[in-house]
Amino acid sequence: MTRLLLPLIYLAFISLGLPDALLGTAWPVMRLDLDAPLDMAGWLFMTISAGTIVSSLFSGRLIERYSTGPITAASAGLTALALIGFFVAPSLIWLFVLAIP
Repeated sequence: MTRLLLPLIYLAFISLGLPDALLGTAWPVMRLDLDAPLDMAGWLFMTISAGTIVSSLFSGRLIERYSTGPITAASAGLTALALIGFFVAPSLIWLFVLAIP
């Protein structure tokens, strides 16, 4: 059972941490497409960090209520949707909205 569970845990860990690293490398190109200033990346990172803090504060209650598996699946799903949204976002405002989940 451990051999099956360990890759799943690793995949969940990578998928939940991926957006933070991608924004840093993609921002120089994204900002040109969105006509945004360079320093707006800091505000986006702060928005993402605030979402991370809020989700961390509520994670204990959510895990007690729904268990770890559904919470991890929902988190990975929201992360995937937000990444797709970052790809198709028409404006900077949408990036901030999509940075919340």
